[in-house]
Amino acid sequence: MNTVLEELCPSPVDEAAAAPSPLLLAAEVPRVVMAVDALLLAAPWLRCAPKGNGHPVLVLPGLLANDLSTLVLRRFLRQQGFHPYKWHLGRNVGPTAAVRAALPAAIKRISRRNRSTVSVIGWSLGGIYARDLAHRHPEHVRQVITLASPYRLQHPGQSRANNAFYRYSHLHDIDDEERAPRITGRSALPLPVPSTSIYSRTDGIVAWQHCLEPPTEHSENIRVRSSHLGIGFDPQVLWAVADRLAQREGEWAPFVPPTLLSPFFPAPDTPHEDHR
Repeated sequence: MNTVLEELCPSPVDEAAAAPSPLLLAAEVPRVVMAVDALLLAAPWLRCAPKGNGHPVLVLPGLLANDLSTLVLRRFLRQQGFHPYKWHLGRNVGPTAAVRAALPAAIKRISRRNRSTVSVIGWSLGGIYARDLAHRHPEHVRQVITLASPYRLQHPGQSRANNAFYRYSHLHDIDDEERAPRITGRSALPLPVPSTSIYSRTDGIVAWQHCLEPPTEHSENIRVRSSHLGIGFDPQVLWAVADRLAQREGEWAPFVPPTLLSPFFPAPDTPHEDHR
Protein backbone atom coordinates (compact mmCIF):
# COMPACT_ATOMS: atom_id res chain seq x y z
CA MET A 1 0.00 0.00 0.00
CA ASN A 2 2.77 2.46 0.89
CA THR A 3 4.50 1.92 -2.45
CA VAL A 4 1.27 2.47 -4.39
CA LEU A 5 0.58 5.71 -2.51
CA GLU A 6 4.13 6.88 -3.13
CA GLU A 7 3.63 6.54 -6.87
CA LEU A 8 0.61 8.83 -6.64
CA CYS A 9 2.49 11.53 -4.73
CA PRO A 10 4.22 14.55 -6.23
CA SER A 11 7.97 14.06 -6.06
CA PRO A 12 9.53 17.47 -6.79
CA VAL A 13 11.01 19.27 -3.83
CA ASP A 14 8.87 22.40 -3.87
CA GLU A 15 8.92 24.83 -0.98
CA ALA A 16 5.44 26.01 -1.99
CA ALA A 17 4.01 22.47 -1.78
CA ALA A 18 0.43 22.32 -0.55
CA ALA A 19 -1.10 19.99 2.04
CA PRO A 20 -1.31 16.27 1.15
CA SER A 21 -4.14 15.00 -1.05
CA PRO A 22 -7.47 13.80 0.41
CA LEU A 23 -6.47 10.28 -0.65
CA LEU A 24 -3.38 10.31 1.55
CA LEU A 25 -5.34 11.82 4.41
CA ALA A 26 -8.02 9.12 4.15
CA ALA A 27 -5.35 6.40 4.17
CA GLU A 28 -3.81 7.53 7.47
CA VAL A 29 -5.95 5.45 9.86
CA PRO A 30 -5.79 2.12 7.96
CA ARG A 31 -2.05 2.58 7.58
CA VAL A 32 -1.70 2.97 11.35
CA VAL A 33 -3.29 -0.47 11.71
CA MET A 34 -0.78 -1.79 9.16
CA ALA A 35 2.08 -0.23 11.12
CA VAL A 36 0.95 -1.96 14.32
CA ASP A 37 0.82 -5.30 12.52
CA ALA A 38 4.27 -4.70 11.04
CA LEU A 39 5.63 -3.83 14.48
CA LEU A 40 4.42 -7.11 15.95
CA LEU A 41 6.00 -9.07 13.12
CA ALA A 42 9.26 -7.13 13.35
CA ALA A 43 9.65 -7.37 17.13
CA PRO A 44 12.26 -10.19 17.02
CA TRP A 45 14.67 -8.43 14.64
CA LEU A 46 14.17 -5.05 16.31
CA ARG A 47 15.97 -6.52 19.34
CA CYS A 48 19.05 -6.55 17.11
CA ALA A 49 18.87 -2.80 16.55
CA PRO A 50 21.83 -0.68 17.77
CA LYS A 51 22.15 -0.48 21.55
CA GLY A 52 22.53 2.59 23.71
CA ASN A 53 24.77 3.54 26.61
CA GLY A 54 22.02 4.84 28.89
CA HIS A 55 22.12 8.46 27.78
CA PRO A 56 18.87 10.44 28.29
CA VAL A 57 16.33 10.98 25.52
CA LEU A 58 13.42 13.41 25.82
CA VAL A 59 10.45 12.37 23.64
CA LEU A 60 7.89 15.01 22.59
CA PRO A 61 4.44 14.13 21.15
CA GLY A 62 2.65 15.68 18.20
CA LEU A 63 -0.36 17.97 18.01
CA LEU A 64 -3.31 16.85 20.18
CA ALA A 65 -1.30 13.83 21.37
CA ASN A 66 0.14 13.07 24.80
CA ASP A 67 2.72 10.73 26.33
CA LEU A 68 0.55 7.71 25.53
CA SER A 69 1.25 8.25 21.82
CA THR A 70 4.99 7.85 22.38
CA LEU A 71 4.71 4.82 24.68
CA VAL A 72 5.86 2.29 22.06
CA LEU A 73 8.81 4.45 21.07
CA ARG A 74 9.90 4.99 24.67
CA ARG A 75 9.57 1.30 25.56
CA PHE A 76 11.67 0.40 22.55
CA LEU A 77 14.35 2.93 23.53
CA ARG A 78 14.44 1.58 27.08
CA GLN A 79 14.74 -1.98 25.74
CA GLN A 80 17.70 -0.90 23.62
CA GLY A 81 19.57 0.65 26.53
CA PHE A 82 18.61 4.34 26.36
CA HIS A 83 16.96 6.37 29.13
CA PRO A 84 13.76 7.90 27.68
CA TYR A 85 11.79 10.66 29.36
CA LYS A 86 8.14 11.67 28.89
CA TRP A 87 7.22 15.27 28.32
CA HIS A 88 4.68 15.28 31.25
CA LEU A 89 2.61 18.15 29.85
CA GLY A 90 -0.62 16.38 28.98
CA ARG A 91 -2.15 16.86 25.56
CA ASN A 92 -0.10 18.94 23.14
CA VAL A 93 -2.41 21.77 22.05
CA GLY A 94 0.37 24.01 20.77
CA PRO A 95 3.02 26.39 22.12
CA THR A 96 1.29 27.49 25.31
CA ALA A 97 3.02 29.49 28.01
CA ALA A 98 3.30 26.28 30.05
CA VAL A 99 5.08 24.49 27.21
CA ARG A 100 7.46 27.38 26.57
CA ALA A 101 8.41 27.49 30.25
CA ALA A 102 8.44 23.76 31.04
CA LEU A 103 10.50 22.38 28.15
CA PRO A 104 13.63 24.47 28.79
CA ALA A 105 13.35 23.63 32.49
CA ALA A 106 12.99 19.92 31.64
CA ILE A 107 16.01 19.79 29.34
CA LYS A 108 18.16 21.47 31.99
CA ARG A 109 16.85 19.21 34.78
CA ILE A 110 17.38 16.00 32.77
CA SER A 111 20.84 17.13 31.72
CA ARG A 112 21.89 17.90 35.31
CA ARG A 113 20.37 14.68 36.68
CA ASN A 114 22.24 12.53 34.17
CA ARG A 115 25.35 14.70 33.96
CA SER A 116 24.95 14.41 30.23
CA THR A 117 23.57 16.21 27.22
CA VAL A 118 20.11 15.07 26.14
CA SER A 119 18.93 13.75 22.78
CA VAL A 120 15.50 15.11 21.85
CA ILE A 121 13.00 13.29 19.63
CA GLY A 122 9.98 15.22 18.42
CA TRP A 123 6.99 13.83 16.51
CA SER A 124 5.39 16.38 14.13
CA LEU A 125 4.76 19.54 16.21
CA GLY A 126 6.96 18.02 18.90
CA GLY A 127 9.85 18.18 16.45
CA ILE A 128 9.36 21.92 16.07
CA TYR A 129 9.65 22.22 19.85
CA ALA A 130 12.74 20.00 19.79
CA ARG A 131 14.50 22.18 17.24
CA ASP A 132 13.60 25.32 19.15
CA LEU A 133 15.09 23.78 22.31
CA ALA A 134 18.32 23.04 20.45
CA HIS A 135 18.53 26.64 19.26
CA ARG A 136 17.92 28.07 22.71
CA HIS A 137 19.90 25.57 24.80
CA PRO A 138 22.51 23.83 22.61
CA GLU A 139 24.73 23.22 25.62
CA HIS A 140 22.16 20.71 26.94
CA VAL A 141 21.18 19.04 23.64
CA ARG A 142 23.15 16.13 22.20
CA GLN A 143 21.17 15.76 18.96
CA VAL A 144 17.68 16.26 17.56
CA ILE A 145 15.60 13.67 15.70
CA THR A 146 12.32 14.80 14.15
CA LEU A 147 9.56 12.48 12.94
CA ALA A 148 7.34 13.94 10.17
CA SER A 149 7.96 17.45 11.52
CA PRO A 150 7.12 20.27 9.07
CA TYR A 151 9.56 22.72 10.60
CA ARG A 152 9.89 24.60 7.29
CA LEU A 153 6.16 25.19 6.94
CA GLN A 154 5.49 28.62 5.45
CA HIS A 155 1.73 28.96 5.82
CA PRO A 156 -1.12 26.99 7.45
CA GLY A 157 -2.49 25.66 4.17
CA GLN A 158 0.50 23.30 3.87
CA SER A 159 -0.82 21.10 6.67
CA ARG A 160 -4.04 19.15 7.19
CA ALA A 161 -3.68 19.86 10.91
CA ASN A 162 -4.22 23.58 10.41
CA ASN A 163 -7.76 23.69 11.82
CA ALA A 164 -6.84 21.63 14.87
CA PHE A 165 -3.83 23.85 15.57
CA TYR A 166 -5.72 27.12 15.32
CA ARG A 167 -8.63 25.80 17.36
CA TYR A 168 -6.35 26.31 20.35
CA SER A 169 -4.57 29.45 19.13
CA HIS A 170 -6.10 31.48 21.96
CA LEU A 171 -3.90 29.45 24.31
CA HIS A 172 -0.69 29.96 22.36
CA ASP A 173 2.12 32.16 23.59
CA ILE A 174 3.96 33.29 20.44
CA ASP A 175 5.71 36.65 20.19
CA ASP A 176 6.53 38.54 17.00
CA GLU A 177 10.06 37.07 16.84
CA GLU A 178 8.62 33.55 16.68
CA ARG A 179 6.38 34.39 13.71
CA ALA A 180 9.29 35.10 11.37
CA PRO A 181 10.70 34.12 8.96
CA ARG A 182 8.06 31.33 8.73
CA ILE A 183 5.18 30.32 10.93
CA THR A 184 7.50 27.71 12.45
CA GLY A 185 9.86 30.48 13.52
CA ARG A 186 13.34 29.78 14.82
CA SER A 187 13.00 26.01 14.39
CA ALA A 188 13.36 26.37 10.59
CA LEU A 189 16.92 27.65 10.91
CA PRO A 190 19.94 25.27 10.74
CA LEU A 191 20.69 23.71 14.12
CA PRO A 192 23.92 24.08 16.12
CA VAL A 193 23.76 20.35 17.03
CA PRO A 194 23.48 17.17 14.92
CA SER A 195 20.00 16.71 13.48
CA THR A 196 18.07 14.02 11.63
CA SER A 197 14.73 14.52 9.92
CA ILE A 198 12.80 11.29 9.29
CA TYR A 199 9.99 11.87 6.80
CA SER A 200 7.71 10.09 4.33
CA ARG A 201 6.50 11.12 0.90
CA THR A 202 3.18 9.45 1.74
CA ASP A 203 2.54 11.62 4.81
CA GLY A 204 -1.19 12.34 4.85
CA ILE A 205 -1.08 15.28 7.27
CA VAL A 206 1.80 17.57 6.29
CA ALA A 207 3.54 18.28 2.99
CA TRP A 208 6.74 16.21 3.25
CA GLN A 209 8.75 18.85 1.40
CA HIS A 210 8.60 21.01 4.52
CA CYS A 211 10.28 18.31 6.61
CA LEU A 212 13.56 18.63 4.67
CA GLU A 213 16.71 20.66 5.02
CA PRO A 214 19.89 20.71 2.96
CA PRO A 215 22.18 17.99 4.38
CA THR A 216 25.35 19.28 6.00
CA GLU A 217 28.23 17.73 7.92
CA HIS A 218 25.92 17.33 10.92
CA SER A 219 22.39 17.17 9.47
CA GLU A 220 20.51 14.68 7.30
CA ASN A 221 17.15 13.55 5.95
CA ILE A 222 16.02 9.91 6.19
CA ARG A 223 13.15 8.87 3.96
CA VAL A 224 10.83 6.06 5.02
CA ARG A 225 7.53 4.64 3.80
CA SER A 226 5.21 5.52 6.63
CA SER A 227 2.06 7.39 7.54
CA HIS A 228 2.14 10.53 9.65
CA LEU A 229 0.15 9.02 12.50
CA GLY A 230 2.14 5.77 12.48
CA ILE A 231 5.68 7.03 11.97
CA GLY A 232 6.44 6.84 15.69
CA PHE A 233 6.09 3.06 15.80
CA ASP A 234 6.95 1.86 12.30
CA PRO A 235 9.72 -0.76 12.62
CA GLN A 236 12.11 0.83 10.11
CA VAL A 237 11.74 4.18 11.86
CA LEU A 238 12.50 2.62 15.26
CA TRP A 239 15.64 1.03 13.81
CA ALA A 240 16.81 4.34 12.33
CA VAL A 241 16.16 6.16 15.60
CA ALA A 242 18.16 3.59 17.58
CA ASP A 243 21.00 3.82 15.07
CA ARG A 244 21.15 7.61 15.37
CA LEU A 245 21.03 7.58 19.16
CA ALA A 246 23.67 4.84 19.48
CA GLN A 247 26.41 7.05 18.03
CA ARG A 248 29.03 8.29 20.42
CA GLU A 249 28.75 11.94 21.28
CA GLY A 250 30.98 13.99 19.00
CA GLU A 251 31.22 11.18 16.41
CA TRP A 252 28.03 11.82 14.43
CA ALA A 253 27.92 10.45 10.86
CA PRO A 254 25.12 10.18 8.26
CA PHE A 255 22.78 7.20 8.42
CA VAL A 256 23.70 4.10 6.40
CA PRO A 257 21.06 1.34 6.68
CA PRO A 258 22.14 -2.30 6.98
CA THR A 259 22.18 -4.02 3.59
CA LEU A 260 19.18 -6.22 4.40
CA LEU A 261 17.12 -3.20 5.45
CA SER A 262 18.11 -0.84 2.64
CA PRO A 263 14.88 -1.49 0.65
CA PHE A 264 12.96 0.10 3.54
CA PHE A 265 14.94 3.33 3.22
CA PRO A 266 14.55 4.91 -0.25
CA ALA A 267 17.09 7.52 -1.30
CA PRO A 268 16.27 10.76 0.57
CA ASP A 269 15.25 13.90 -1.25
CA THR A 270 17.48 16.95 -1.22
CA PRO A 271 15.89 20.40 -1.11
CA HIS A 272 17.24 23.39 -2.97
CA GLU A 273 20.18 24.97 -1.19
CA ASP A 274 18.21 28.18 -0.79
CA HIS A 275 15.36 26.34 0.92
CA ARG A 276 15.97 28.09 4.21
